[in-house]
Amino acid sequence: MNSTPAATSGSLAGKVALVTGASRGIGRGIALAFGREGAHVVVVSRSLDRLEEVVAEIEDKGGAATAVRCDIADRDQVVAAVEATVQAGGGLDVLVNNAQGFGTLEKPSGSPTPRPLAELVDAEWEYTIRTGPTATMWAMRAAFPYLKRNGGRVINFASGQGLRGGAGNAPYNCAKEATRALSRTAAREWGQYGITVNVICPLIRTELSDKFLADHPGEEEALLAELPLRKIGGPADAGELAVFLAGPGADYITGETILLDSGKNMGP
Repeated sequence: MNSTPAATSGSLAGKVALVTGASRGIGRGIALAFGREGAHVVVVSRSLDRLEEVVAEIEDKGGAATAVRCDIADRDQVVAAVEATVQAGGGLDVLVNNAQGFGTLEKPSGSPTPRPLAELVDAEWEYTIRTGPTATMWAMRAAFPYLKRNGGRVINFASGQGLRGGAGNAPYNCAKEATRALSRTAAREWGQYGITVNVICPLIRTELSDKFLADHPGEEEALLAELPLRKIGGPADAGELAVFLAGPGADYITGETILLDSGKNMGP
C-alpha cells in the first residue's frame, strides 16, 4: 500500500483508478498516464515485482499508486482487488479491464497458440473466456456499487482480431467480441447512473508484439504497408486515449468501440 497523496492537478485529479494487466505494455502505459493526470492508480497483475516498478515510476513523477497482486482467473482475487482499490484510494472512479490470459489454467501463456477451429483445445477455450469477458464481468460487477456513486468510467479492451474473425484465434476472437457485447449491455443498464462504458480495440507495439515481429521477418513491413498512417503506436498512445475516456471530455460517449489501430480496421 502507498499513502502518498495523488497530484492535485490534471484531468483525473482526485480520481481513483484500477488498471488490470498494468505490469507491462498497454496497461502500464495507461497507469503511467493516469498517474500523470492526478489519479491514484491501483495497478494489478500477477507480477508483483513489475507492479512495484510501475508504482515507483508513478511516484517518482509526483503521482500516487498502489500495487495489488491478482490472478484474474480467480473470481475471489478479482473481487479482492476491487476492495483493495477502494481501501487504498477511498473509492473507485475508473475501472480499466486490460488483462487477458492465454494458454490454460494449469499452464498460462503470454500469447495465444494459433489453432484451426477443428483442432480447438477445450482447456484453452475455457481459460481464454474465463480471463477475458468473465473476469471483466467479475470486476465490473464488484466495482458497480462504487462507480455509481459519482458516475464512474469503465474502459474494456477488445481486438481487431475479433472484429475480423482472424483465422486460428477462435477463443481470443470470441472472448473479445463477448467483451464488446458485455460492454454495450452495461452501457445501456448503467447509463442512468452516469457511468460510461467504452471499449478500445488497439494495435499497439508491446514487448510481446516486438518479439513476434522479430521472430517473423517481413511481418512488420507487411503490416505497415496495410496501415494508412504507416506506423504502429505504443503504450503511451493507449494511455492518452484512456485518459480522454476517463476524463470530463468523454461524459457523452458510451457503448462505443474505439479503434486505436492506425486505421487498419476502419469501416462504416
